[in-house]
Amino acid sequence: MTTDLHDLPGHLIRRMHQISVSAFAAETKAAGVDLTPMQFAALCMLGENPGIEQATLAGLVAIDRPTIGGVVARLEARGLLERGVSPNDRRARILNLTEAGAALLREARPLVQRAQDAMLGELAPDERDTLVALLLKVTSAETSRAPRPLAGGTPASDTSETD
Repeated sequence: MTTDLHDLPGHLIRRMHQISVSAFAAETKAAGVDLTPMQFAALCMLGENPGIEQATLAGLVAIDRPTIGGVVARLEARGLLERGVSPNDRRARILNLTEAGAALLREARPLVQRAQDAMLGELAPDERDTLVALLLKVTSAETSRAPRPLAGGTPASDTSETD
């Protein structure tokens, strides 16, 4: 078992997160697109799942419900999504992209792809595939073991990144 900080997976994952957020910000800022990684994730999931409830969106992007409430409020204030009352549960809110939200998502997708390419630029294509496969394996296993904390509040409510 290693104790060298630079060999610890948790430290390297935190560093990779910093690199990822920085690459995302560089691409979106250069293109004049006002969007955070969490807002992009929310728009993506709404584009793929129109009419879902806000709580479902929180689970799909793996953040807690209070945090997704702020993300949704900011996107709604910008006219990028619409919130409505669920026909099945009057307490629940359903979400849909507006035309402006769909247009911003279309504009952002190539920027996000460029950010991915920039942050993985040191890897060969097969190494990128391996990294993504391993990350999917780890994150899928963790989600299946402990899905409740993502909806409950603590592990996913990382305040190091604005939404």
